[in-house]
Amino acid sequence: MARSVWPAVPADALVLVPVGSTEQHGPHLPLNTDSVIARSVARSAAERLASGGPDRPVLLAPAIAYGASGEHAAFPGTVSIGHEALRLVLVETVRSLSLWAGRIVFVNGHGGNVPTLDAAVGQLRGEGHDVSWLNCEIPGGDAHAGRAETSVLLHLVPGDVRLAEAVPGETRPLADLMPDLIARGVRALSPSGVLGDPTGATAEEGRVSFESMVATAVRRITAGRAASRGRLIDTSTTSATPGRPGAAMPGEPPTPRTKSAHP
Repeated sequence: MARSVWPAVPADALVLVPVGSTEQHGPHLPLNTDSVIARSVARSAAERLASGGPDRPVLLAPAIAYGASGEHAAFPGTVSIGHEALRLVLVETVRSLSLWAGRIVFVNGHGGNVPTLDAAVGQLRGEGHDVSWLNCEIPGGDAHAGRAETSVLLHLVPGDVRLAEAVPGETRPLADLMPDLIARGVRALSPSGVLGDPTGATAEEGRVSFESMVATAVRRITAGRAASRGRLIDTSTTSATPGRPGAAMPGEPPTPRTKSAHP
């Protein structure tokens, strides 16, 4: 869509909007990791949906590259706009797109955006907009900048991965880490910024995970079944199970001292 001209933009299109972040991902992954994953999943999903002969044209919108990343604020390079600013961006994006688009789906790559997507899309659906959202999920993946994300980046943008700099971080399960992450932020638990262990990451493993994310996105978008606040789910389930990297985490508190944990 970004490289198109307005007369070529079809009315009533399905528009996929990637939502990522700009935040630290350890010493070995780029700051735009979440945006790269969200954009790549959305692009591949759009291509597959378009090739399947959909009932409306499919467009890929430019990515929203800043998210709610307050838990990573102690690391240089992180840019967080917080939940309220992100909510307004999402709301106004849909209100604008709805002037000509037929359906909008946010494709999210960052867990810290989940509470805001839930709130914004719930509000927008209440206003009558045809909008929903989904996560780029890696079931069973580690929390942040570990083997799962490193493998996916090795598949998508291998030149941006500094594998020689990869180090294991805090490897306890996210549920065990959550109280400390909420209270103190990521850097207090992992000076490297890694929550997981990138050791053993491979491009092939990343390819398999990426294909799974794309297939899940296409399946959920096609089925169109959403939970009450617009999160797309599989037709065989009543709720979505979070995975990495877009798993749901608590909201961001207002003070820098108590950063929220949503890697």
